[in-house]
Amino acid sequence: MSDEVRIEAATREDFGKGAARRARRDGQIPAVLYGHGMDPVHLNLHGHQLTMALRQGLNTLLTIKVDGKDELVLAKDVQVHPLRRVIQHADLLLVKKGEKVTVDVPVEVTGELVPGGQLNQDLTSVSVEAQATHIPESLSVDISSLEIGGQVLASDLQLPAGATLLTDGESLIVGVTEVVDADVETDAVSEEEAAGAEGEGAEAESESEGAAEGDAAEKPADE
Repeated sequence: MSDEVRIEAATREDFGKGAARRARRDGQIPAVLYGHGMDPVHLNLHGHQLTMALRQGLNTLLTIKVDGKDELVLAKDVQVHPLRRVIQHADLLLVKKGEKVTVDVPVEVTGELVPGGQLNQDLTSVSVEAQATHIPESLSVDISSLEIGGQVLASDLQLPAGATLLTDGESLIVGVTEVVDADVETDAVSEEEAAGAEGEGAEAESESEGAAEGDAAEKPADE
């Protein structure tokens, strides 16, 4: 379930790359707040507080003060610097207690894998509709009971009360396949290559013999 985290915020009037760089230099992160038909509000958020809050997950419910009023928001999009891995900008969605929102919830795999099995995870998150104040932090998949060939579909996930799965229920979350011995596979490939080489050698030899016989037939008899 989402915990509310208070973040210091201040409205901003300066825009553009220069203003954004100055804000980051001062330890703030530019952000835009929207939702419920309101005009977008441009903000500067306390950089360290936002970074620590989002380490709990993107679905962490944030409380910020806008025009003297506390508002509940969710981070819907976060831009991160590709090299420094620090937050550059955030899009915030205004939410109300009791309303439902659509979010992507991470899927965590637990349990021991069956001996000789290999785990393949197709989806690391699923789309869920849930109350803004009751968003699950993650959904757990226990693979302990899965045998070779076993699968877990999206419809098999256990959602908390009030949450609805939006991802196709037939979507594969995880599957267990048999581990293929690399040495055996390599030997099989080598045998196929050897067989192919022998076949090519026999064919070439046959063609060579055929050519020799043809030359002999064309050669005139000695007088």
